[in-house]
Amino acid sequence: MANVKLFSTTGSEKGMVDLAPAVFDVAPKIAVVHQVYLAHLANARESWADTKDRSQVSGGGKKPWKQKGTGRARHGSIRSPIWKGGGVTFGPLSARNYTQKINKKTNTLAVRMCLSDKCAEGKLAVVDVFPETGKTKNMNLLRAHLPGKSRSLLIVTDGKNEPVLRAAANMKKLAVIRASDVSVVDLLNHQFVVASEAAIRALEKRLK
Repeated sequence: MANVKLFSTTGSEKGMVDLAPAVFDVAPKIAVVHQVYLAHLANARESWADTKDRSQVSGGGKKPWKQKGTGRARHGSIRSPIWKGGGVTFGPLSARNYTQKINKKTNTLAVRMCLSDKCAEGKLAVVDVFPETGKTKNMNLLRAHLPGKSRSLLIVTDGKNEPVLRAAANMKKLAVIRASDVSVVDLLNHQFVVASEAAIRALEKRLK
């Protein structure tokens, strides 16, 4: 059975806490994690680039010059794609959809793998209860005693916790997220994870 260190609110070690093997002891598969990670990034992508073709560019209704007799090439509109200021041929459109489908089971498996990897590498710690004062000073004191104090840290709570959000609002390299919202992107973008005991149980319930 997997287990990690348990810390008190002040950062002192209290012992070890057991974790469900089905969630925190899963063999990682890079291909699965990579697939889910890219799908999440694609689903968050917005299509901004947009171009107009020759029919949408204003002007160009009059033929630039007569068809024959000028010695120049024939043209029917100054908004042709080969003219400066003309339309764009096969350009990007804002209607493009980058969404990728993620199977629920595959997504769940990838989150388990990421959590298992954090646990195996000693980058996961559990706190019995986070400070409820809402003070950054107390959160900094706790962070100084936890693994990876100078690295990027993801704090996981069992639900919306206003004091923790307020205390961590202006701390660098630190993010707060609910157990119900933890994704592969969150876990890969932060080197260390610290969760409350209640959040660990919520993760186990969600991912089993």
